[in-house]
Amino acid sequence: MSREATTADAIETPLKSNLFAFFSEMTTLESRTFWACSAGWSLDALDIMMYSLLIGIISRQWRLGLGEAGFAATVTLMSSAAGGWAAGYLSDRFGRVVVLRITILWFAGFSLLSAFAANFHQLAVCRTLLGFGFGGEWTAGAVLLGETIRPQLRGRALGCMQAGWAAGWACAVLGQALLFTMLPATLAWRAMFALGALPALIVFFARRHLQEPPLALAARSTKADLSAIFKAPHFKVTALAAFLAAGAQGGYYAIAFWLPSFLAVSQHLSIQGSAPYLAVIILGSFVGYLAGAWLADKLGRRPLFFVFAIGAAATVLIYTEITFSNQALLILGFPLGFFSSGYYAGMGSFLAELFPTALRGSGQGFTYNFGRGLGAILPTLTGYLTASVGLGNAIAIFALSAYAILIIAAFYLPETRGRDLATSQAS
Repeated sequence: MSREATTADAIETPLKSNLFAFFSEMTTLESRTFWACSAGWSLDALDIMMYSLLIGIISRQWRLGLGEAGFAATVTLMSSAAGGWAAGYLSDRFGRVVVLRITILWFAGFSLLSAFAANFHQLAVCRTLLGFGFGGEWTAGAVLLGETIRPQLRGRALGCMQAGWAAGWACAVLGQALLFTMLPATLAWRAMFALGALPALIVFFARRHLQEPPLALAARSTKADLSAIFKAPHFKVTALAAFLAAGAQGGYYAIAFWLPSFLAVSQHLSIQGSAPYLAVIILGSFVGYLAGAWLADKLGRRPLFFVFAIGAAATVLIYTEITFSNQALLILGFPLGFFSSGYYAGMGSFLAELFPTALRGSGQGFTYNFGRGLGAILPTLTGYLTASVGLGNAIAIFALSAYAILIIAAFYLPETRGRDLATSQAS
């Protein structure tokens, strides 16, 4: 099949079922859109996960309690919820591509400003504004990619896009290891925030050649009522999808933001000493994303959520509640990363398939980011509960509660694998 073929021309071509075959089977437009959206998502992870790596040194420098330090993570995620919902609405009105370009510059600029914060309050403001662009970037990118990629490849494409989070997280860990070796800690954390802004310019220029999907252009001319996601027949799907996203993201954030601190407390590891443990977790996350991407198309979206949520609950409980040697905990990091990240591979395609085109940006933007807003509360609650029950117990309590919500919501939502976005009017 010619790489210059359009998506419509390629639909009838038989496709291979293995995970990586779709890279060669995408058309030029599909491939260009996939890599641009994946790169943007990687940069989101680089900027967001930096704070979880730096929360210890920032807390010590400004003499913050764990609950107060976790507050900056929470407001970042809550503002990203608002940004994601706004970006979804604007992408339905003005187009996916233009919103995608604006968001990448937005969060890059506020990452740079974070490096110059004179106190914690200024840092919290910068991170809050950064979150607004971070949330918008995922929404516009996931909707654009979902509408550009044909149904047979959609689960794998959006799942592999999510794998970019692990790549960005790995870059954050690598940057931390290098900068904290080269610079004093009081300067190294500032250099990390500044570093997060630079690659965004490359991604911004890479997105110059993206195209608005024809079905999105057609839907914009209908001027649909964007509040329709809160009315029949869409309200039930909107509510369940919002709680699905809350469970998925709440479980992840309860773990990810406090992992460096947990390793420091339970294993007495320094910043440099924790790097191998985080590297194994990130590797597990990356493999989990890829496995989830394949399973999303092979088994369906809902089975993917069930398998990975149950696996994540089991591994989090083992990781936080049982005392291990350093070597054993290092090995256990792989399944922890694998299960706690893999279900994300189905989120983008599933949410895109639940709503009709005219409402897709609003529906996907609201549900994913409402979930992010609820999940954003957990880093702060985890920090405060630590004083009563210990950090490991606090992580386990909130993570397991979130996974239960994910499983229940997935049970009541319909399976959407293979749904044609051009003709579907999901309800």
